[in-house]
Amino acid sequence: MSGRLLQWVGTSVVVGALLAPTSPAYAVPGPDGTGERPVSELLTDLQELYRKAEESTETYNATAEKLKDQRAEVRRLNGKLARARTSVRDSRGAAGRFARQQYQGRTNVSPYVRLLLARNPQQALDQGHVIGRASAERAATVERLVGGEKRASELATRAEVALETQLALAARQKEARDTVKGRLKEVEELLASLSTEQLEDLARAEEEGMAESQRKFLKSGSLSGSPGSAAPTRPPSRRGDKALSYAVRQIGKPYKWGAEGPKAFDCSGLTSQAWAEAGKEIPRTSQEQWAQLRRVSLRKLRPGDLIVYFPKATHVAMYLGDGMVIQAPRPGAKVKVSPIAANPVRGAVRPDPKARPMEDYTPPKLPRGAMKGADTGYSRSVAPPA
Repeated sequence: MSGRLLQWVGTSVVVGALLAPTSPAYAVPGPDGTGERPVSELLTDLQELYRKAEESTETYNATAEKLKDQRAEVRRLNGKLARARTSVRDSRGAAGRFARQQYQGRTNVSPYVRLLLARNPQQALDQGHVIGRASAERAATVERLVGGEKRASELATRAEVALETQLALAARQKEARDTVKGRLKEVEELLASLSTEQLEDLARAEEEGMAESQRKFLKSGSLSGSPGSAAPTRPPSRRGDKALSYAVRQIGKPYKWGAEGPKAFDCSGLTSQAWAEAGKEIPRTSQEQWAQLRRVSLRKLRPGDLIVYFPKATHVAMYLGDGMVIQAPRPGAKVKVSPIAANPVRGAVRPDPKARPMEDYTPPKLPRGAMKGADTGYSRSVAPPA
C-alpha cells in the first residue's frame, strides 16, 4: 500500500474526472445505502472528511489559544484583586488607629489654641505643623480606603466576568474537541470498510491526482510567471533560514491534532513553533496566520514563507523551495516534504517581510525518505486534554 494514502489529501485537481474512465467501482454503500461507488468517489469522500476534520482542528486550536489567554487574564485580575484587598485592609487598619487616637483626645486640640497657650510660640507652631500633617494623613487614609474599596469591587466584578468567559471557552473547546473526534471517527469507519485492494486503488488515485495537480500548478506559471517551472529558489532571511531548519529537523515526527511539539505537530503547530524557534512569534492557527501576517506573491516566495490552503485557510505549510513545502499533513501521517500543490493553494504570507535575504544561503539537507514519509495507515489520534 502506498505511503501517500493517508497523507493529508485534498488536491485541487478533480480526481473523479481524471480517474473516471478506468476507476473500478466497489460495492461500498452510498449515502442512500445502495449502489456501487467508484474509487474516485471514495477518494473525494475521504478528502472531504479530512478537510472537515482540519477545519474543526483549527477551530479547536483557536479556542485553545483564547482559553490560554483568558486563563492568564483571570490570573492577572485575581492577583490585582488580592493586592487591592490587602491595600483596603491596611487602609482600614490605619483609619481605625486614627479613630482611636481622636477618641482618646490625643490630636483633637486646635493648633490655634495651642499657639495661644504656649510659652514657646515657635514650639507651638512646630507642634501645629505636626498636627496638621496628622490631619492630612487621616484624610489621605480615608481617601485611600474609599478608593481602594471601589477599586476592589470593580476588580471583583471583572474577575467574575473573566472567569465566566473562561468557563464558556472551556465548554467551547470541549465541543470543538468532540467535533474533531467525530470527524476522525468517520474517516476511520470509511477506511475500515475498504478492502486492501480498494485502499491500494485509493493510494494510486491520490498519487496520480497529486502529480497532476502539481503539473497543472507549475504549468500555470503561478510560481514563476513562466509556464512549466517553479521560480528559482530565492535566499531566505536569517530567521526564515532558522525556521526552515527547525521544520526540516521535525521531518518524520507524527501529526497529532492540537499538537505544537516537540514530539508531534499539527499543521499550524509546526509553522508557529518553527518561527518561534527563529525568534519570531506568529499566530497559532493557520487562519490567524493568513489574517495577520503580510501577504506575499507566489512569484516572490522564499524559503520559510508560509503557504496557506483552502478557501477558509484551514491548512498551512512552509515553503522549502523549488515548488516544494514541508508540512504536517493529517492524522496518521508524519511531517514530510510535499509538492506545493498537494492541496488547493489560498496564498502565501511572510512572517518577516522587512528582513533582508541572506547572502550566503545554503539549502538544508533533507533526511532520507523526506518525501515519502512513513504513512502506514490511519489510527485515531488521542485528543489533548481540555
